[in-house]
Amino acid sequence: MDFDQLETFIEVARLTSFSRAAEKRFRTQPAISSQIRLLEEEVGARLLDRSGGKVSVTASGKVFLKFAEELLESRKAMFTAIAETERVPRGEIVVGANEGTCLHILPEVFAEFKKQYPDVNVGITRSDYAGILESVIDNSVDFGVVSLPVTDNRLTVVLIHRDELVTIVPPKHPLAKMKSATIAEAAAYPLIVPKGGHTRDALESLFYERKLKPRYTMELDSSELLKRFVAAGAGVGFIARSHVLEDIRANALVVIPISDATIRRDLALVFRKDKALSRAAVAFIDTAVRIKGTDAAASSKR
Repeated sequence: MDFDQLETFIEVARLTSFSRAAEKRFRTQPAISSQIRLLEEEVGARLLDRSGGKVSVTASGKVFLKFAEELLESRKAMFTAIAETERVPRGEIVVGANEGTCLHILPEVFAEFKKQYPDVNVGITRSDYAGILESVIDNSVDFGVVSLPVTDNRLTVVLIHRDELVTIVPPKHPLAKMKSATIAEAAAYPLIVPKGGHTRDALESLFYERKLKPRYTMELDSSELLKRFVAAGAGVGFIARSHVLEDIRANALVVIPISDATIRRDLALVFRKDKALSRAAVAFIDTAVRIKGTDAAASSKR
């Protein structure tokens, strides 16, 4: 039995799905199944019930889950305590964020952090807004990076990045020649939108406010897929400006600012107010604010 097996079991138990756990752990489903099988053989009990096409935690599994979570938390606390005695950031931090943030916002932060603090292990968990906040609350991640607003009074919120929603089209689209477009002009075309989340909520509110009846040709749960389908000419999309900088340089997409509305897509680092922050955690907050704070200041002047 090792810590990797315990982490895998906890993910399957929390998500009640081998496939979703495999995606979150960046493994294949057979690899996840093999880890669970070996764990059950060693423990001598069935931990997960796979009957009926569903996954549920058995009575033995619930007992094992409690000890597995406590063991991993103790391991993390041990590394943190040792790091504190050295007065040098060590140990591990885990950050939860969605796909777009992982690809376009955090790499620069992580690279600088690892350069300054190579002895700190950094992990990342991909999820949606609700999943990230849940992970922060249940302490399965140290920090979450999410769009504002955040209204949960159990969390501390630190702004690290200012952004805005823009319209995106392929270079040959009629809107591509315009310096800006109203939301009604964009909504006159078939739209590709996020399946859910803050961006979708903001768009729905704006369409309702302007009495517009948009035609949704696609609803996607991936910002990268959204960009690819827009580039292929499947429809007009909306996305945070920072997520398309490389696509603009490659001439794959054209950005058109929304002239009659401003939809903020500001990002914040969130963590539990009652969390005792390690030196590594404090150093990560400082790095994120320093690296992305420049972006925030620049955006606020636009």
